Amino acid sequence: MSAADELVHATCLALGGDAVLVRGAPGAGKSDLALRCIGAGPLALLPDRPCRLVSDDQVVLQRTGDTLLASPPPSIAGLIEVRGLGLVRVPHLAAARVMLVADLVPASTIERMPEDGRVVLAGVALPLLRLAPFETSAPVKLLIALATAAGALERRDGAQ
Repeated sequence: MSAADELVHATCLALGGDAVLVRGAPGAGKSDLALRCIGAGPLALLPDRPCRLVSDDQVVLQRTGDTLLASPPPSIAGLIEVRGLGLVRVPHLAAARVMLVADLVPASTIERMPEDGRVVLAGVALPLLRLAPFETSAPVKLLIALATAAGALERRDGAQ
């Protein structure tokens, strides 16, 4: 990790080389949501892009121009916490381009048709999704939002 890199408390998942940074308080459901996304297999809408772990619990962010790259700290690369079981080694990507940030929040705080949110990390503006992690549809919502942010799917209103 270089001096310019930033270590954040989050979990990072990727479809191909495009990633979502999942943020939330300890115990909010970041690892659980990641397990459900990985375990679900490829989305029917994107069968050629299975969901892969980049990093769980801690993510190294590195800005390169207008791009934000995410990677795991070497000490936890490929490890994910499975509550009640411990740390488990899973296939992972060494790095991916962050295209979306998802904040885990209570369902009651999410608007049905929210305005597009943005967040700035390391000087890079990224789309922001607010997501209730334990809703049954949360993994699919997260992966559709990532695919939309990466340009693999298009929203009907044309926004990305």
